[in-house]
Amino acid sequence: MSKMKILVVDDERNIGRSMKMILTGEGHTVRIAESAEQAQKLLQDQPADLVFLDVLLPGEDGLSLLPKIKQSHPETEVVMISGHANLSMAVEATRAGAYDFLEKPLQKEKIILVVQHLEEKRQLRKEFENLRKEKFDQYRMIGESPALREIQRQIERVAATDSKVLILGESGVGKELVAYAIHHQSPRSAKPFVKMNCAAIPEELTESELFGYEKGAFTGATSTHDGKFLLADGGTIFLDEIADMSLRVQTKVLRVLQDGEFQRVGGTEVIQVNVRVLAATNKNLEQLVKEGRFREDLYYRLNVFPIYVPPLRDRREDIPLLFDYFLRKYCLQNNRRPLEVEREVFSVLQHYSWPGNIRELRNLVERLVIISGGDRIKLTDVPTHLFHPHFPAAGIEPGSKTLKEIREQAEREYIIHCLKACNGNVSQAARLLGLERTNLHKKMKALGIQRKE
Repeated sequence: MSKMKILVVDDERNIGRSMKMILTGEGHTVRIAESAEQAQKLLQDQPADLVFLDVLLPGEDGLSLLPKIKQSHPETEVVMISGHANLSMAVEATRAGAYDFLEKPLQKEKIILVVQHLEEKRQLRKEFENLRKEKFDQYRMIGESPALREIQRQIERVAATDSKVLILGESGVGKELVAYAIHHQSPRSAKPFVKMNCAAIPEELTESELFGYEKGAFTGATSTHDGKFLLADGGTIFLDEIADMSLRVQTKVLRVLQDGEFQRVGGTEVIQVNVRVLAATNKNLEQLVKEGRFREDLYYRLNVFPIYVPPLRDRREDIPLLFDYFLRKYCLQNNRRPLEVEREVFSVLQHYSWPGNIRELRNLVERLVIISGGDRIKLTDVPTHLFHPHFPAAGIEPGSKTLKEIREQAEREYIIHCLKACNGNVSQAARLLGLERTNLHKKMKALGIQRKE
């Protein structure tokens, strides 16, 4: 464990010297103050992780100094020490923020044990902070495009309210990130954020997952189980892919939205909850309502504040930022040094249509980190399907062109696409196309392609 900076505040010099000897022997850095005034000056010069503070000091006593230390240095732990301790004194110190209260004469074993416990507490706090940072990083929204800034403005407007939000957009655009951002910026941020993918759970299990079940409600229900609505009480529940929820379960969800109450599967007790509901889908709910596959009243309950998340192809300026973010992440995960990226790679990425959106980009970056052999990602590392332009064959009138003409048109568009990706460098484009440089020149001449195209 990491060693601590410790301040001992005691006007008895023998105690100060003894504690310094004990604590420095454990590897800690120790300073000594003999008064409250001197202690405050030392803390101002350099904060301490732990202060051993005597109750009786010349001038201002330790019980008066304690709240001042906690106010100016809230992260500093304070252990009170006294040769005249009583219960009321210990209670007062605890209420003022003291970690512990030790009686004189001080025992070496007790001092070391208190410090060890504090080291463990600091380590746990550090691990918790790291986990919280990892979670926050997991839900970061990366980009500076006008489309993303507009989404962030909508999030800011709706987060402070308790309104229901329906998040719309294609698969892989980051709808869950929007949901978490709403929760994180809301008054409920300290409460649970519970998510459920309605498409990932079999229909017969969806009800018990959402509302829980009583012991004996069905085969295998050996104990009472709390559902996600109860787990999210006071916080937020995110129902992803809500279009895949069955009509029967939709009816129970509607009751929770209306009355804030439900019953466990197999139960009779009515349970009250206070939950904010956010929902998302990549399907057209209005069309599903017309087809009778989604309840109209539930749709209107959810669609109080809709947020549309655009596909990646509509925010292409964010692609390099997203690529760099995922690149750093996967280099770290795979114990790789940060990789450089050839400039032409970004040109290819920004011309690709990204049907799988951000999820597809993330998977691509992870793949490139794994397959790249050197210290940089080269254009030749990029999968060939990213170079294929969209060829509108379905829009061509049958019989209006010969197969030879169609083939030449497709070849021409693809060569131009590769040349753009390589900023007009014929040698690089030839490698992408699997051709000799001279053969590509011949092809370009035959198809009437100029470099400037």
